[in-house]
Amino acid sequence: MASASHAAHDSHKTGEVHPLVGHLVPYSTLFATGAALIVLTAITVAVRYMDLGEANIYIAIGIAVVKATLVSLFFMHLRWDRPFNLMMLVGSMIFVLLMMVFCLMDVGQNLSKENMGNPSAVQNYLNANAPFAPITAKQ
Repeated sequence: MASASHAAHDSHKTGEVHPLVGHLVPYSTLFATGAALIVLTAITVAVRYMDLGEANIYIAIGIAVVKATLVSLFFMHLRWDRPFNLMMLVGSMIFVLLMMVFCLMDVGQNLSKENMGNPSAVQNYLNANAPFAPITAKQ
């Protein structure tokens, strides 16, 4: 039994046929995308064990962006969807990137004002009050 909204939708009788499923993607495309995601994950793990300094985080974020792009284009079918949906996704990503940039600018500006505390006083307190805690173990 159709609900009221379905009945109203079906009653327009324009002759337009709506497909029961969306865009069908060939298995080869899905398997190739999955294989690319696995390879990119392996590269991310390999980069984790390389000492490239601050470049490690940029490489990892770059790979994550490529992986997210693959997922959104092929698994979420945005490659074959209306351009408006792709525009909304790209606009959202730009907005998130903009917010991250502003947050990082704020952190960078206020980092010198951060109080790092007194680690020797904390260590003495832990040694006196929690001698068997894992953090107080001597290396």
